[in-house]
Amino acid sequence: MTSANVAFTLSNVSKTYSNGTIALQDLNLTVKDGEFVSLLGPSGCGKSTVLRLVAGLGQMSTGQLEWGDAFRHKLAFVFQEAALMPWATVEDNVRLPLKLAGMSKPLVKQAIAEALALVDLQGFEKSYPRELSGGMKMRVSIARSLVTHPDMLLMDEPFGALDEMTRSRLNSDLLNLWQQKLWTVVFVTHNIYEAVYLSNRVVVMAARPGRVVADIPIDAPYPREDNFRTSPLFTSYCRQLSDALAEATQSPAELSTEPRSRYDVVNSIA
Repeated sequence: MTSANVAFTLSNVSKTYSNGTIALQDLNLTVKDGEFVSLLGPSGCGKSTVLRLVAGLGQMSTGQLEWGDAFRHKLAFVFQEAALMPWATVEDNVRLPLKLAGMSKPLVKQAIAEALALVDLQGFEKSYPRELSGGMKMRVSIARSLVTHPDMLLMDEPFGALDEMTRSRLNSDLLNLWQQKLWTVVFVTHNIYEAVYLSNRVVVMAARPGRVVADIPIDAPYPREDNFRTSPLFTSYCRQLSDALAEATQSPAELSTEPRSRYDVVNSIA
């Protein structure tokens, strides 16, 4: 892999908090430009910490973050909660990053319209958060992230609090957007089915300390329709990830020192 097609590389990264908690230990991760990579693992394994280190929202204790030669690393972060300003309309919530950037008003109006169109919220510009469903609030949060035209989306379990039908619909909408824009996406989730449906590749992490235990490419073509979720291939990948998660709950002494790749996993499609 050349540095020209790499978005970023985390090398031997550790993160220890002031209370002595080891969030990450000797983590290595390379993400290619245009990849959709999901970080999957139990609570406390450092998935969100990885996103924050990449976003510059925290400092690693040891290790380094290197950006690819051609990657501009213009980032947007989508948090677990929509975190909308309740007193502001949809368009004013989406406007916030542009206001902070000092963009001119004519360009701001166009950018907001484009971002809301991407998430199918035309006609809701003057609505307030209290008037929106949970799924619509998350769409506003995503639009606010997209309005700055990022190259990379860092998404910290954005659909975790939604009902299954809404989550499934937003998964499909997100994939459609990713195929249009070809962002690099790093997506945190606890959900095996979500990870398989969305990703080129799923990185499974274990906790205490946070580390990678498996790195499994999802070799399924895009676009992925709803029937992919009921296919033998989908079921096979879910089984592989379930096995990897079971390994992730073992004690550190029981784990292999090297993360498993796809070649270490039996790809049985029965």
